[in-house]
Order: sequence, then structure tokens, then C-alpha cells
Amino acid sequence: MPTNIQRRSIIKTAGFLAGTSFIPSGFLEAAKGIDAPRIALIIGNSKYPDSPLTNPFNDANAMGKELKVLGFDAQVLLDSNLKDLASAIQAYSGRIAKSKAVGLFYYAGHGVQLAWRNYLIPIDANIDRVDDIPKQTFELNNMLLALNKAQNPMNIIILDACRDNPFGKKLPTEQKGLSQFDAPNNSLLCYATAPGNVASDGAGANGLFTENLLREMRDPEAKIEDVFKRVRLKVRLASKGQQIPWESTSLEEDFYFNAKGLNPQDIEAAIGSSK
Repeated sequence: MPTNIQRRSIIKTAGFLAGTSFIPSGFLEAAKGIDAPRIALIIGNSKYPDSPLTNPFNDANAMGKELKVLGFDAQVLLDSNLKDLASAIQAYSGRIAKSKAVGLFYYAGHGVQLAWRNYLIPIDANIDRVDDIPKQTFELNNMLLALNKAQNPMNIIILDACRDNPFGKKLPTEQKGLSQFDAPNNSLLCYATAPGNVASDGAGANGLFTENLLREMRDPEAKIEDVFKRVRLKVRLASKGQQIPWESTSLEEDFYFNAKGLNPQDIEAAIGSSK
């Protein structure tokens, strides 16, 4: 751990180098944004009996590989039942509380709102009536409460959970998508589309939102707010205004996904080698 004198020396040196044409690779990037461990939980649910989805499985796999290259200790959970989903979220909340890490939670799959509460739907949910929803799904607010108690420095919550028709023909929902929910303290909460709307499952290997997010996360100069602004623009244009990502933030510190300053081509190569 550097002393105060050493820190001042580093800052002075960085300031001098920033004014010259010679900046050693990775020198300034190492000081970008919040300095804390990074832990991620990525969940992708595709195999729903009544309303299967194509891309959450692919989205979660791709997100897990990308975040690992970007320095996250990332766990990927695919096609989870309610027990496994709740257990993974509980363990994740405990880990970020213990290590005081930057936490990132990513969910792709079906979600639903009921009475202004949001629920993530596991693949074993058997919903025949509205009353079944709270019993057979995971209420998002329970995780947000746990994140508040964790008192870790920052949380990023990304919800690509606004697909249409989550219960097939069995139970048409009165309200589409997820309801608006403000970010907890020192957090950024992002929805793949605006509250009350639905998101595209995508025609390619990934959903429209996640496809663009994966690309924009690689920019070493982009703060997290810039990343999501760029994603919003590209998704809106690609969907011709039908899907507009939305976020709520209470962040107080800067965060860069690519804080190490990795070359985007090197990130792509590293991900390709892990396949």
C-alpha cells in the first residue's frame, strides 16, 4: 500500500506525463475510476415451458466471458429454477458485502410487474393465476434491500427482463414489462427498455440491448454513464424507436468497465480463445 508521499509522487508523475506525448501503456488507465474488487452474478433464463426465449442463454454466456476479461470475478447461472436463483442471489449479496466489491448483477429472461413490484421468473414457475406470481418468482426488491445492507461501494444492476408474453397464453398480463424503480444508494439500475415496455429478444446471437452493451463496454475512455447513453442511442435507432433503454442512477464515483485500458481487439481475441 503506497504512503501519502508515494501517492503524491504518482499523481505528480501522471500529471507530467499527461502533458507529454509519451504515456506508458496502462499507466493512466490503472488509476481510472473506483478502485475495488469486482464481483458479478449473471443469470440467463431461456427454457421456459410456455414461452421459451432464444437469447438469454447466449446473452448471459457472452456477458460472463466479457466481464471476466474486464476483471470481474463472474458467476454465470443458466436456466435457473427458483431455489437456485434465490440461493445464487443470496450468496452474491454476501460476497460483495464481505469483500466490499463493486457488484454487478445481470439478468436476462422473463420478468413481470404486479402491483408496482417487479419479479424475475425462474424456468420452473408454473403460473396459472395472478396469485401464483409472488409465490413462484423472485421479487427484485428483496435483492435491492440486500444490496443496501451490503454497504459495498457501488452496485450495477442490469435487467434485460422485459420480454413480451412471459406466461404464454395461460395468463395474459395487464401491464407489460417492468415497473419503474429507483436505484439504491451508489447504484446504477438499467432496464433494457423503458418501464412498461418490452424488449426485443433479437434476431442474431444476442438480444438487441445486450449486443450493443457488450460492444460499448470495451471502450477504455467511456465512463459507465457514457456506455449506457451510447447503448440507448444505438438500440433506439436499430429498433426504430420501439425500444429505448432506460436507467436510474445514484452513482457518486466514476466507473469504467474497461478500467485496465485493454485494446477492444484484444478483448475480442481473449473471449474467442475461451470458447
